[in-house]
Amino acid sequence: MRIPLGWLAEFVDVTPGSTVADVHAALVKVGLEEEGSHDFDLTGPIVVGEVLEFVEEPQSNGKTIRWCSVRVAPDGETAPDGGADVRGIVCGAHNFAPGDKVVVTLPGAVLPGGFAIAARKTYGHVSDGMIASSRELGLGDEHDGILRLATLGLDPAVGTDALSLLGLDDQAVEVNVTPDRGYAFSIRGIAREYAHATGAAFRDPALASEVQDASGFDVVIDDDEPIRGRVGATVFVTRLVRDVDPTKPTPPWMATRLSLAGIRSISLIVDITNYVMLELGQPIHAYDYDKLTGGIRVRRASQGEKLVTLDDQTRALDPEDLVIADDSGAIGLAGVMGGASTEIGDSSRTVLIEAANFDPVSIARTARRHKLPSEASRRFERGVDPAVAAVAAARVVQLLVDLAGGTADQLGSTYSQHAQPTPVELPDGYISGLIGAEFTDEEIRSALAEIGGDIVDIEGGLRVTPPTWRSDITHKSALAEEVARIVGYERIPSVLPVAPPGRGLTREQTLRRQASQTLASSGLVEVMAYPFVSEAATQLFASPNSPAVAAVRVANPLDAEAPYLRTSLLPGLLDIVRRNLSRGLNDLALFETGLVFLPEPGVVYGQTELPIGGARPTDDVLAGLDSGLPAQPRHVAVAFAGHAWEKQPGLDARPVGLADALDSVRQLGLALGVEIRPVQGAHPALHPGRTASLVVTTAEGETAVGVAGELLPRIAEEAHLPRVVAVAELDLDALIGLSPREVAVRPIFGFPAATQDLSLVVPRTAPAGEVSDAVVRGAGALLEDIRLVDDYRGTGVGDAEKSLTFALRFRAPDRTLTAGEASDAKLAGLAVASAEFGASLRE
Repeated sequence: MRIPLGWLAEFVDVTPGSTVADVHAALVKVGLEEEGSHDFDLTGPIVVGEVLEFVEEPQSNGKTIRWCSVRVAPDGETAPDGGADVRGIVCGAHNFAPGDKVVVTLPGAVLPGGFAIAARKTYGHVSDGMIASSRELGLGDEHDGILRLATLGLDPAVGTDALSLLGLDDQAVEVNVTPDRGYAFSIRGIAREYAHATGAAFRDPALASEVQDASGFDVVIDDDEPIRGRVGATVFVTRLVRDVDPTKPTPPWMATRLSLAGIRSISLIVDITNYVMLELGQPIHAYDYDKLTGGIRVRRASQGEKLVTLDDQTRALDPEDLVIADDSGAIGLAGVMGGASTEIGDSSRTVLIEAANFDPVSIARTARRHKLPSEASRRFERGVDPAVAAVAAARVVQLLVDLAGGTADQLGSTYSQHAQPTPVELPDGYISGLIGAEFTDEEIRSALAEIGGDIVDIEGGLRVTPPTWRSDITHKSALAEEVARIVGYERIPSVLPVAPPGRGLTREQTLRRQASQTLASSGLVEVMAYPFVSEAATQLFASPNSPAVAAVRVANPLDAEAPYLRTSLLPGLLDIVRRNLSRGLNDLALFETGLVFLPEPGVVYGQTELPIGGARPTDDVLAGLDSGLPAQPRHVAVAFAGHAWEKQPGLDARPVGLADALDSVRQLGLALGVEIRPVQGAHPALHPGRTASLVVTTAEGETAVGVAGELLPRIAEEAHLPRVVAVAELDLDALIGLSPREVAVRPIFGFPAATQDLSLVVPRTAPAGEVSDAVVRGAGALLEDIRLVDDYRGTGVGDAEKSLTFALRFRAPDRTLTAGEASDAKLAGLAVASAEFGASLRE
């Protein structure tokens, strides 16, 4: 919200000499965040001049210029720039005549955009200044020639300061208005807030206009089936003004204020409605009364109904849309934008004014549905004071009479069925207990009275009825916030809380952090992807533990191409890989931890009705909301692309592969105290020969916790990824659940180890990991470590066989092993492998 300081000063006593920074500081004290400041970016001598005469001179380029003699100071006096009272100025416009009063920018002036004015030679003359247009002064976008002050109804003396005359020396502050403070979307609201901050006298503009009775115009509120139990319109006021002249110019003071407030000047009648909207916070709409057919009906749109809005767009209406209609059909989207059929034009002579109060939810839905945000809808969405509609209509009538030459008519209507504010009970001591600072009874009463509250003493406290413009105050906590805000946030002590002993991170939180820190310290970079994915990605990257689960579709997705909640982290992680590759980052090692969403088959989610109101939902309501959510386990995923390291002297580059993903899995298992074993697996998005299912063995059996592998080359090519992309995804919550409460520490034995190799010939189909497990079971407790060091297939080994060589390390805790003991343990391992896989010792 932009607030011109001159406008603000009409309704509150702004401290003399206050700068934009001073006003911002005052508003920040009452919770209005500073956004910026605005002015017309004009400096230097800019004065009223009078065209004395001119000579038209055709040029070789086909253009005709005027060499003008312009008086810029009273006869015989020095101009503000120190020069003569009459200047020669070259001008390319042709819409003025001798005797016209114009705006002259003298040498030394600077126009918007840093355009400096100086005496310069052009078209064979020295132009000693410039005659300005409205666009050049920042007053509007129209450029029909220079600005003639007579068209604004002005006849000032020559040499008058034009900046002050036109209000171009004013400035505006801009503040951020939060959704709960819709009353601050007006000069009236901001003036009241400035008064709260400074103690200055506030003059309510809503009390300045006299409301006249009007009747006879037919208005029907036809909303028998309100949306979500809310009636579309609770207030609808109309007033009629006859014999207006829409071609009259907008006064400079109004045009400059609108411009500073961020609204373009369009025409007098439209400018008046916008001006009153900014002043009082009440959106206004003006109809050409002669284009209306019958009275007005406020209703929901019919199925298939269409409307051409003021932006000349034909819009297909939804049955939820609240529309303004006459006997011909819809003539406007209520609270959003009017229709073209009743638009005010240069020929309009009779104007019907509408000031209404519409349901915020209905207006917000319509504005979003049609992608049509407007100044009116922004205010209605946040809540408009229902008591100000009649006042705003009267203010528009007054301005139309004063500025457009109209005549107020008795024809009109007043419909008002808005609910009165609900009183809120405030127990004694509640505010001090909630805020943590002591407030006297006098301070509390004064603050609540200052915001417009009606205070009544009751047993044990106060009953406060908020004003009509504060629809956000529905609970005692809101009253406490208002007292803290008005009295001053500086009263709240800054006390650093002391953590109670014995508290801290839970076991699950500690292990989650440990998992992330382990991957980060291993060289991976943590990223965060959006949880929304496409249907194709959902089908391709199903959860590794529940591949048949269908994803949950979002009712109102941010991106229509990605309407599903992810069941796997891999689609988002691979999209981040692709994006980084497109920006020249070719060697990537990334990881993400986050929630996935796994619905149960046959369960429909999102059917629970959301609670309405500010009260805390009951336990049954919360349980119902929880039951309407799918399971959301936390997963962890890694992705590798490019090279593990680049080529360097004495070392060749090494491309990443499945081994890198499995190494990250191993590091993760070590961090959590869980042994994760890779076994042969399958996944629709991964290479069939290079995919591992990740399992954890417990006393109850094997538990699948994830998958690792290399992306299918076809999928990698379609996604514009390298041919080899290694990935892994695990259920982090499941791993934490399998993590032992106490990690067993393996002692370091002081006796020497005995090492031996074991080369086994086994069928090619036998997984090396399972053969290794068989050797471990047979070798017994003396086997300290086993590693696969060779996988040979070729001469000396059958076509259907392979040779696996394992490096074995044996150690006893209480003695030095003999070679015989180590050999016996090795042969025992061979025996088990032989029994399970037909393994034989390679000769």
